[in-house]
Amino acid sequence: EAHLTIKPAVNYKRHSIQTSTTGAGFTSIVDSAPELVRSGRRHGPGIIVLALIPITAFALGTWQVFRLGWKTELIARFEDRLSRPPLPLPPNVNPEAVTDFDYRKVYTTGHLRHNQEMLIGPRIHDGNDGYLVVTPLERGDHGSTVLVNRGWIPRRKKAQGSRVEGLPRGRVTVEGLLRKPWKKNIFTPDNQPQLGQFYFPDVQQMAQLSGSDAIWIEETMSTKNPSLAHTPNVCRLMFSTGPDLLQAYDREAKGIPIGRPAEVNLRNNHTQYIFTWYALSAATTIMLWMVVKKTPSEVARRVRHSKRIAVHGL
Repeated sequence: EAHLTIKPAVNYKRHSIQTSTTGAGFTSIVDSAPELVRSGRRHGPGIIVLALIPITAFALGTWQVFRLGWKTELIARFEDRLSRPPLPLPPNVNPEAVTDFDYRKVYTTGHLRHNQEMLIGPRIHDGNDGYLVVTPLERGDHGSTVLVNRGWIPRRKKAQGSRVEGLPRGRVTVEGLLRKPWKKNIFTPDNQPQLGQFYFPDVQQMAQLSGSDAIWIEETMSTKNPSLAHTPNVCRLMFSTGPDLLQAYDREAKGIPIGRPAEVNLRNNHTQYIFTWYALSAATTIMLWMVVKKTPSEVARRVRHSKRIAVHGL
């Protein structure tokens, strides 16, 4: 078979390009200054975000400084109230005035309505599950009925029949701290009073259910108040820094509510927050400076070097 091959015509003649170096249209590659070639975006929107982080962190740290001063003053005010002797609770108390007497020691006398007892739980005490016992105290003698948080009992003592010793009868004297109503956080479920389930102390709700005033007293462990030392039929708890360990064990076994210690239990972690925010501000400021002062890439550095050579002839 015959194969037809077509070859392109090739002119092997050398061509010499003769161009005058003095021509008007001639531009030498050496004479043209090189331009800086951008090898990549050096900074973008991320630099703005990085610049906002240290500013925001510094502002939050400064805000925590003011919060620390406020919390320290608040704790000092409450501790000053705790250092004063207990006051008799007036027959009628304006709930709006309780804020000015928050953490103030008080005592009052009346009859506990155990049939209207409300259990708040679950509550943990020394690693054990249980409830807070809230009982209306009917004071009589033209006195209003108030709510008393008597303290903690274990779950196994939930039924009143299992804790007869923890249900004092007759006239009793209750001593504790006058506290303003609690605030519910977003993670706590709503109370279900129709089912007898309470997850947090909603003072207003409990007062309406029991026909009491919205006055909340947190009972404390045993008393050394001389005015009450010889009072008969008194259920007394103490103003001390905390309950005696053996006494607490005995109360837990009998189902007698364990009252709270007479101390300020407000957390004050603002010093840690100040350190955290200021440290974050300093660290991100250093990062921002490193990014801004970062040396150019190798490609950009060579292009700049070529430009200097073209301009200065170095």
